[in-house]
Amino acid sequence: MAVHILETDGQVCPFPIVEAKEAIALLDVGDELVINFDCTQATDALPRWAAEAGYPVTNFDRVGDAAWTITVQKA
Repeated sequence: MAVHILETDGQVCPFPIVEAKEAIALLDVGDELVINFDCTQATDALPRWAAEAGYPVTNFDRVGDAAWTITVQKA
């Protein structure tokens, strides 16, 4: 299993999700994608996208006043 980091700080929705979809498509099954973001709407949109796509969320934390990290595993 490999871990890949996607930095989307400073991007407004829907760009964090667009980039996450593109990035996870390149990963092998079992790999994890760590998405760092600061778009408030993505706190709902990213977990919803992961659930709809069948990707388990293995971590979701607030890491600052307006910053979050979510880890999604490719399934």
